[in-house]
Amino acid sequence: MSRGDVVLVRFPHPSGLRGKKRPAVVVQSDNYAGTVSTLLVAEVTSNLAMADDPACLLIVASSPEGQATGLVRDSVVSCLLIVTIYADAVAQSLGSLPLTLLRSLDDCLEAALGLQRPRTP
Repeated sequence: MSRGDVVLVRFPHPSGLRGKKRPAVVVQSDNYAGTVSTLLVAEVTSNLAMADDPACLLIVASSPEGQATGLVRDSVVSCLLIVTIYADAVAQSLGSLPLTLLRSLDDCLEAALGLQRPRTP
């Protein structure tokens, strides 16, 4: 798995109960691919209520960028819901975020985690 891959996983419920299968986006660095047996992923939801939150990334499924993700409906990647899963728990790879969306995801992660990065022109 690579950073930005959109995968189908059983996303754990915050209460600790068994979660449901849903898309998620791999957010960990590619530097750890193959060196750890886990993946850090952010939840993808079709609930668009959080689309305006700076920690959330809207993906319009009908756009060229959205089509590359493999998502079939407009969705939001919530960087407020990040979990660690075992890599072998990935049921299916759906697609990946194009570079433009991956850069926007970085901004969402920065907002969610309170990180300050130097801006490049």
